[in-house]
Amino acid sequence: MSSTAQTTAAPGLVSARPRLVSGAWPVLRSALLGVLGLVAAAGVWEAYKALAPEDGVLVGENRVLPRTTDLSMPHVWDMFQRLGEPVTSMQGAEPLWQVVGDAVVVSLKVAAAGWLVGTVVGLLLALLMSSLRVVEWGLLPWIVLSQTVPLIAFAPMVRSWGSRIEIGGWEWAPWMSVALIASYLAFFPVAVGALRGLQASDRIHTELMHTYDAGWWATLRRVRAPAAVPYLLPALRLGAAGAVVGTVVAEVSIVYPDGIGRMLVQYAGQASGDPEKAWAPIFGAVVLGLVAAGFVALLGLLLRNYRRGEAS
Repeated sequence: MSSTAQTTAAPGLVSARPRLVSGAWPVLRSALLGVLGLVAAAGVWEAYKALAPEDGVLVGENRVLPRTTDLSMPHVWDMFQRLGEPVTSMQGAEPLWQVVGDAVVVSLKVAAAGWLVGTVVGLLLALLMSSLRVVEWGLLPWIVLSQTVPLIAFAPMVRSWGSRIEIGGWEWAPWMSVALIASYLAFFPVAVGALRGLQASDRIHTELMHTYDAGWWATLRRVRAPAAVPYLLPALRLGAAGAVVGTVVAEVSIVYPDGIGRMLVQYAGQASGDPEKAWAPIFGAVVLGLVAAGFVALLGLLLRNYRRGEAS
């Protein structure tokens, strides 16, 4: 290779590397801050357990901070040690971490299905409302009102309705009711965030597309959709969080036995005899939320070129 080719190729190589590093750094920084946050939470837990009275902090007759006994607040290292022990005293019982991990995988699949359905529904509603102002005026208040329905009361009704659906040899599975509840919480932030983003494109850009006689699809693809990304990514994060919360609550409400939600209730009932075990599904729920947030963070990394001025 000639010296001229080397000098022309080198700047491209040098400039490509900082772009890759700068794109991955926000995700790595968020992961490091998340780990530091968990370590800080464990430190605060142990400090309170060491310094606070065993009966907790009382104001008059009201307890404002919990007791510090091993029954109420086990040591962090004891909780992690319990994860490696068998889930029960029966011979051949699986380790606790494996049982919790299997439940997390089940809940993750259901939450992912609910998030995907909620995202698609939210995007379709946002497109419809952004295209016709009269639809936005009539539909948006009902979308907001839908989130006021008590989820605990709504989930058993969804389970009851779903159990009656049978088309040929196909039946409504219980996990579908959980996924439907998850999508019910996920679609709202996506619909509102995408609507705000689709309406955020500069007027001069849309008018320029009209000048070129560009159609609705071309304007959406080249102007409105890129402008909506900074608003859509925070909405997708909220939707993922809503899907996880909806999954856990629905699993408890409809008594779905395979997910992490039901395990939370089951192991909480055993806390008096095995307090460390009760915290295992809580750790599993935290991991479930972190995986959901991490997926959206990777999606944001893929769309980093459109994230300038991301809205909160």
